[in-house]
Amino acid sequence: MPRDASDLARRLARDAETVCRHYLSNGRREGRYWQVGDARNTPGRSMFVRLKESSKGPAGKWTDAATGEHGDLLDIIRESCGLVDFHDVADEARRFLNLPRSEQEPSPNSARPPAQTGSPEAARRLFAMSQPMMRTLAETYLRNRGITPLHEAGALRFHPRCYYRPDDYSPTEIWPAMIARVTDLDGRITGAHRTWLNPAGFDLVRLGKAPIDTPRRAMGDLLGNAVRFGVATDVLAAGEGIECRFPLRIDPVGA
Repeated sequence: MPRDASDLARRLARDAETVCRHYLSNGRREGRYWQVGDARNTPGRSMFVRLKESSKGPAGKWTDAATGEHGDLLDIIRESCGLVDFHDVADEARRFLNLPRSEQEPSPNSARPPAQTGSPEAARRLFAMSQPMMRTLAETYLRNRGITPLHEAGALRFHPRCYYRPDDYSPTEIWPAMIARVTDLDGRITGAHRTWLNPAGFDLVRLGKAPIDTPRRAMGDLLGNAVRFGVATDVLAAGEGIECRFPLRIDPVGA
């Protein structure tokens, strides 16, 4: 019985078209690819799923030309079903493949309750749901701001469909966002910082941020914590924002 993600992904890729027809029902086959709007099964034509192995890569791999997202069929199951935990994704994949669910994994009935809005737990879940920022709109945003990408540090990630609500009386909107983890001195995630981005790209007015009233918001426990890049040695630089290119304060560590 498959126990890891790569094994499940290989089994799904053996019949990639059937997987696409089930989870991406709003798309259609175009030659050797399945074409749809995105991994959430939105109608459209910007995302391509390779149906057969070729010189360009294995079956089941996909790329969204509009956002730069890419992944495998397990990612499609996660996004189209709105799942968060890998245990739930794996169980859904096994159900589709008619494989028994792993007894070592928790039952779907024992899923965690919803996290309180704006809480540290909600921040941790948001960061976990986000993807590495390489080759995403977040990396392009930083590059256009003249900042070398910091994805190696792991503090920044990208979420292609991050919720935004202007106020308590307005409907929820969905925008791509750069997600930064806020940690304490022990490295525990206590919060998250969101920078919603303009999917149309960089402009001189908004500098790549989404055309909304408050394109930057933080959540969780922030006091005394920070978004940290690397490990401090002899010099510590503190800035008021993630995109600061010049530190506001430079203090010797321990001073």
